[in-house]
Amino acid sequence: MTTMKALVLTASQKLQIQDVPKPKPGKDEVLVKIKASAINHNDMLAYVHSYKGGSTGMILGSDGCGTVVEAGSEENGKWLGKEVVINPGLDWGNDETAQAENFDILGGKVPGTFAEFIIVKTQYLFEKPAHLTAVEASVIPLAGVTAYRALFSRGGLKAGEKVLVTGIGGGVARFLVQFAKAAGAVVYVTSGSEDKLKKAIALGAVGGVNYKDRDWVQKINDLTGGIDLIIDSAAGDDFAKLMQVAKRGGRLVLLGRTKGMISQVDPYEIFWKQLSILGTTMGSPKEFEEMFEFIGKKNIKPIIDSSYPMTKAHEAFERIVRGEQFGKVVLEPIFN
Repeated sequence: MTTMKALVLTASQKLQIQDVPKPKPGKDEVLVKIKASAINHNDMLAYVHSYKGGSTGMILGSDGCGTVVEAGSEENGKWLGKEVVINPGLDWGNDETAQAENFDILGGKVPGTFAEFIIVKTQYLFEKPAHLTAVEASVIPLAGVTAYRALFSRGGLKAGEKVLVTGIGGGVARFLVQFAKAAGAVVYVTSGSEDKLKKAIALGAVGGVNYKDRDWVQKINDLTGGIDLIIDSAAGDDFAKLMQVAKRGGRLVLLGRTKGMISQVDPYEIFWKQLSILGTTMGSPKEFEEMFEFIGKKNIKPIIDSSYPMTKAHEAFERIVRGEQFGKVVLEPIFN
């Protein structure tokens, strides 16, 4: 039996390098040799013991870039030797408004990219943009398509509008800043770190406030005069306060809940200001393709925080646990 190295989630919820069977592609599949993969929030949830999709023996990893080295059929031979990016959103379905019931994410029930090789159906392949390295391309798929859908498909962003991105330390948040700025929006951010606020301004935001300040809502209103589009990934108690910084007719797009359940929402703020509150997650294959076309047209390069060999995956995950990163943390399949 031919084997490969992979980073496996063990019974004790620890990540361990193991020898596992090397997969062989079927008729509509190819074998991709991974060059780089990125750590996402769903991987972090597995690492800290709370992700329902993670199970013993699972290979995590949703993002990845690599080279096609084997095709399961002659028809798929056209992919051989090509550098590709993998769309991690599986079985979205035919409805652009929402994903199908059986939608899944690579690295959950299906073995992911934290390995030497991965089997991928050709419908989930996208040729790597020429202006990006493999490391740069590897960090885009999950966070990038999530940001793209939140801004454009759900948020309806228009050039010249004021956008507020909360929690600039997160991976999706940085793409939101880059995409919104590239689309001609005026971007503001929040963070609990003064250093990250400075980095966000260097990235293209025109200003930001520290959400740990008691008067952060007033500071945002004084700074902006009101926000057209708010993108939030935290929820929690502060979500109600976001309605106080939204303009009349403003939109709030929610894509996560890192701070838990929403409480103390005043319905008056919603109906009197005629606000739209929209949920979103991931993105469709159509949006994935549009997102990469947008990145190419605008010559956008993602922010890379650091890169680690998979043998030092624990160090990479712990950097994120401590909240030290600004940009994506990458794992490369180096095992010696």
